[in-house]
Amino acid sequence: MRTLLRYFAQGVLIAAPIVLTLYLVFTLVSAVDGFLHIPIPGLGLVVTLTLLTLLGFVANSVIGTRLVAAAEGLLRRLPLVKILYRALKDLIGAFVGDRKGFDRPVAVQLPGGQGHVLGFATREVVPIPGFEGVVAVYFPQSYNFAGNLVLVPRASVRPLSLRSSELMSFIVSGGIAGLDPARESGVPAHDAALGRG
Repeated sequence: MRTLLRYFAQGVLIAAPIVLTLYLVFTLVSAVDGFLHIPIPGLGLVVTLTLLTLLGFVANSVIGTRLVAAAEGLLRRLPLVKILYRALKDLIGAFVGDRKGFDRPVAVQLPGGQGHVLGFATREVVPIPGFEGVVAVYFPQSYNFAGNLVLVPRASVRPLSLRSSELMSFIVSGGIAGLDPARESGVPAHDAALGRG
């Protein structure tokens, strides 16, 4: 009986990630197809990716740049909408923009030296009176899409020579995944002194 339970547990460990991944992909594709009212499965996602690529191409032209600037200017003048727009733009830009905000993995020492918390230094100078000498660090939560922004003393922050994706996977998975013990020592380091932009 114990052997059967072990085989069952192993089967669940193999099947669950595969099934959940396929389910999420299917749900995403179906949602995009339904939103665009395209009856052919998967075509909506292809059309969306094509349109986004085309939008990026047009936005790099002179006319496109002016149109994007005009649209952004309009959104930034609307009450409440400007707050939502700026927050979403900054959040998305932190992951895929030219000014990525989560590209500086750090470890922050807990008070008393009892352990470390892992996160990302998002701002090395905090322009708030009375908060000189602190670093803004974002701490993602495990098995969650939330996190906390904490202002910590610069002396407590230690840069890590890790890829951002590695550390993010490590944190979100609760320490189970993300760091390959056999990874090469030539990983691009982000251990330049904090303060370099």
